[in-house]
Amino acid sequence: MQIGSRKWKNVIYDGAKDLEIQIDQEKIDQFGIHAVELLKWTRKINLTAICDPLEIAVKHFLDSIAPAPIIPPDISLLDMGSGGGFPGIPLKIMIPSLSVTLIDASRKKVNFLKHVIRMLGLDNIEACHVRAEALSGDFISNNTYDVIISRALSSMVNFVQISLPLLSKDGFIIAMKGKMSVKKIESTLSLIKKRSDIQKNSISNFNIILKKYRLPYLKSERSIVILKSV
Repeated sequence: MQIGSRKWKNVIYDGAKDLEIQIDQEKIDQFGIHAVELLKWTRKINLTAICDPLEIAVKHFLDSIAPAPIIPPDISLLDMGSGGGFPGIPLKIMIPSLSVTLIDASRKKVNFLKHVIRMLGLDNIEACHVRAEALSGDFISNNTYDVIISRALSSMVNFVQISLPLLSKDGFIIAMKGKMSVKKIESTLSLIKKRSDIQKNSISNFNIILKKYRLPYLKSERSIVILKSV
């Protein structure tokens, strides 16, 4: 199976249906362009260890669009540690009215992101070379976001710590993780509430919502962790 082939596109289409997401052919075509460029650039820089076309379709594109039903249109979204553009670029394709900012610590990866944005002709999306931990001062002085999302940051507590000063009023945070238990989520929430450096930048009460799903075809369990104020 080749990226961009009819079979590959059917994987995207049918997999999206499994996730109860509707996707049209134009969006799937854009995914194909993104995927082709991802593999081209991976020969030069470390964008992804996944090279199998099926796994690229499922682990990168289908996984990236899994949160789409919970993201409203016409809002601002920040993708922390975007790497090869996931989940930010697929989400922008799915919800064109989003205002999207992609950030990554690697200048080479940011160059790739800018290249893909140009290739796809996407508007109202930018890629910035900055470390998530360094989001301070001038960069954030005039920037807050309605949704902050990441697949890259391993520590939920650190992700929350970095995100809260950047979050707009009534905004929410989405962490895309692997298999997670309710017990682990409750433990994470407890740690967040104990962190004074988090509390001084935020509201006092949080609600964590856990949404579980299985990746189509591969059937591996994934989690969407949503953190909102209450």
